[in-house]
Amino acid sequence: MASFLLHGIPVSRGIAIGRAHLLTPAALDVKHYLVPEEQVEAEVRRLQDAIAAVHHNLQELWTGLPKDAPTELGAFIDVHALILSDPMISEAPLDIIRARHYNAEWALVTQIDELSAQFDEIEDPYLRERKYDIQQVAERVLKVLTGTALTVAPVFTDEDQPPPQMIVVAHDISPADMLAFRDRDGASRSFIGFVTDVGGQNSHTAIVARSLDIPAVVGMDQASRLIEQDDWVIVDGDAGVVICNPSQLVLEQYRARQITMAKARKRLLKLKKTPAITRDGTAITLLANIELPDDCPAALEAGANGVGLFRSEFLFMGRGAQALRIPDEEEQFEQYRKAVLAMKGRPVTIRTLDVGADKPLDQTDHTALNPALGLRAIRYCLAEPQMFLVQLRAILRASAFGKVRILIPMLAHAFEIDQTMGMIEQAKTQLREEKVRFDEGIEVGAMIEIPAAALALPLFVRRMDFLSIGTNDLIQYLLAIDRVDYEVAHLYNPLHPAVLQLIASTIATGHKAGLDVAVCGEMAGDVKLTRLLLGMGLREFSMHPAQLLAVKQEILNTDLGVVTTRTRRILRAMEPGEIASAVEQLQTL
Repeated sequence: MASFLLHGIPVSRGIAIGRAHLLTPAALDVKHYLVPEEQVEAEVRRLQDAIAAVHHNLQELWTGLPKDAPTELGAFIDVHALILSDPMISEAPLDIIRARHYNAEWALVTQIDELSAQFDEIEDPYLRERKYDIQQVAERVLKVLTGTALTVAPVFTDEDQPPPQMIVVAHDISPADMLAFRDRDGASRSFIGFVTDVGGQNSHTAIVARSLDIPAVVGMDQASRLIEQDDWVIVDGDAGVVICNPSQLVLEQYRARQITMAKARKRLLKLKKTPAITRDGTAITLLANIELPDDCPAALEAGANGVGLFRSEFLFMGRGAQALRIPDEEEQFEQYRKAVLAMKGRPVTIRTLDVGADKPLDQTDHTALNPALGLRAIRYCLAEPQMFLVQLRAILRASAFGKVRILIPMLAHAFEIDQTMGMIEQAKTQLREEKVRFDEGIEVGAMIEIPAAALALPLFVRRMDFLSIGTNDLIQYLLAIDRVDYEVAHLYNPLHPAVLQLIASTIATGHKAGLDVAVCGEMAGDVKLTRLLLGMGLREFSMHPAQLLAVKQEILNTDLGVVTTRTRRILRAMEPGEIASAVEQLQTL
């Protein structure tokens, strides 16, 4: 068969080589027929039973989540359960059956097509992409109606023959379906990589892929149509390239790269206890980003100096397939304390609730015309003061058991800082009156992720104890692109001169004021940017534990004086090609 190459968006590093396994949309094969009047209610019940079965399946997926499953999966299952409960899905197709006498499959597909068309007309890119979540939920119902369970491996005639390693190719893959690939009767599946037509650098599939440490390329547009079942496929998660039916020579080259990468990973493990110190003697702090307390062992295993970002919203989002319930103070306190104790004296920075945009607490959060610019993060918390106060009390109580810092997301205005500090003081006053112990000197920091905050940084350094640069949102807002929209994902560029200058000035201003400054976005874990950030003056990196050792190795091999001089030249450059070339040259120093 002819060999061909496809380009997409690299979202999870590594190389996977295996046979293509296509997930075909069930909607393409549904039957279309009219139901006699006397059978209409029976057809209605058939669809209701299918919806109930999917609800039950989602509940089982949630309760059966493996201990090592990424925490994001639970939140994504919640979202699908909420979509399934929406009257537009659970009731509107029933009305179509009764009014038009369509069979259940046809009625469901008709409704989904109508909803998809409505989403296509929405101007906001993030909301447009949510149609894929609706389509994924409909796929699950259709599979129940048609009796086609999700097939996660090709059928082999010889039962004793082990299945080949499998590359899943699909238009889109729901996180719930990815979980099905993850585990079967306690054994690991032969699923080693995936390719999707849609998705962006921070889409659901990308997030889960990085959590699972599985090579993946998304946003490939026509991959599921061009690649055929059982084609040999190479997924290059570093370059964002998929090679279909490679020649023997190319296959051998990529297998050799796989072996080299495996050896490199093994060598990295030896660095776990080695301090992160540059060649000229500067100590660097390496912290871990976590979602739940259960992530702490991985952070310690990677040699993290502490937790630089505890994303507390996952305590609120990952709450089973039933209606979402905000965790009370006691539940939050126990989770925060668990993380503090697990880190064994190392500092734990807890970010207050950051919901909205791509992390809705419930369906009502989708109503904003542009959720990325709406009521999210600290704006949401200040609009819900009682909920915010409960979280602050829980965090303060946990500070009695170890070093805890509070991080406030998405600050842009001085009055937001003042209101937040007032809420923290109110929580402290209540705990003092109740004679509950907490750290009176707990530090409070600001996430710098809105350009206005970076440009007006003196307002922040006078009020805060430390800063953490959230590069994901900072780049999104600075370049005016939706980072989860694959159609504009190519515009998401951390090396844009405006991005580099804003990050560098934030680090410099923070240090001049005597504040610790960290980077906790994706840039912190990208080894290609480690020396650039060091040259800007960054001394505190926070990243996913899986990225920590590779970044440490880069630090150990860095001469800080040399990269600082080169970085100053890069910051004066404006041409994209010149900047990219200079950053590449940093890696050779």
